[in-house]
Amino acid sequence: MILVTGANGLLGSFTCKALLKEGFDVLALVRSDSDLSLINGLLDKLQIVEGDILDPECLYESLKNVTAIVHCAAVVSFHQSDKELMNTVNIQGTANMVNLALKLNIEYFLQISSVAAIGRLTGNGEVDENSKWQYSKWNSNYAQSKHFAELEVWRGMEEGLNAAILNPSVILAPGDWKRSSGALFKYVWDENLFYPDGKINYVDVRDVVQAIISCLKMKPTKERFIVNGGITSYKQLFNAIAKAFDKKPPKIKSNPILLKIGMLLDKIRSLITGRRTIITTETALLTQSEIYFSNAKIKKELNLTFVPFTETIGWNCEEFLKL
Repeated sequence: MILVTGANGLLGSFTCKALLKEGFDVLALVRSDSDLSLINGLLDKLQIVEGDILDPECLYESLKNVTAIVHCAAVVSFHQSDKELMNTVNIQGTANMVNLALKLNIEYFLQISSVAAIGRLTGNGEVDENSKWQYSKWNSNYAQSKHFAELEVWRGMEEGLNAAILNPSVILAPGDWKRSSGALFKYVWDENLFYPDGKINYVDVRDVVQAIISCLKMKPTKERFIVNGGITSYKQLFNAIAKAFDKKPPKIKSNPILLKIGMLLDKIRSLITGRRTIITTETALLTQSEIYFSNAKIKKELNLTFVPFTETIGWNCEEFLKL
């Protein structure tokens, strides 16, 4: 029995579907008030347990038959106001699940982290699994929360937990147009004019799921693996999406002045509509990055191959059009 936390989320839903296809019994952890739309088609095949990673005692009985945990649940945000929430859910929630795994002698624990948790001092160069965490302006509040969450997993490993960590880059997956990487596709669909002058590391959600399945079968421990399909410029990404959607791609390269104007207009829109800003100080900075996250280790040790960029974009766009 495999427990998937955050089962109703974007990655969690794809993970549940793939695990079922592989023949695993899947226990899907969701909160009582969760939107289950992404796993609606799986409800007759999944075992659903309602609970919260912040209330681990309520999960104890439900996890007694679990052999492995895939910990996907997390809060992702680049808004300063969500810092405390991310620290609570991402750090304390992970600590709770690690403690439960130790208490119940769970055979294997797989932490779904992020490349953001691998610290760096600059906005360019190459980063791999041996890169050490370093505090710098390039590390968002989300990055810090995922870094400290990882420390809880490493602590668990020192206490005898068999575990590994996956660090995906930006996961390209069809789901909600307004959330996660779906916002990138929606931005192009709306034929916005501007594109940032930076690069983005991306990975097909199907590759992340395959990495999860490989880890569950091979059970590497005391290891971390970067899961990154490649790197491309925002201009190339937006052009590819626009072509697949038959839309006009963004034509104007953003610069510091245009970015500040955009942030100001976005803030005004937020004040008028009551909706949250889209452009934050953190997102503005990250779009200027040209860091490459190396995938050499996972290719070699888990024999993982990655879906080609054009196929990833084409598949995502086709799936978004079905929504």
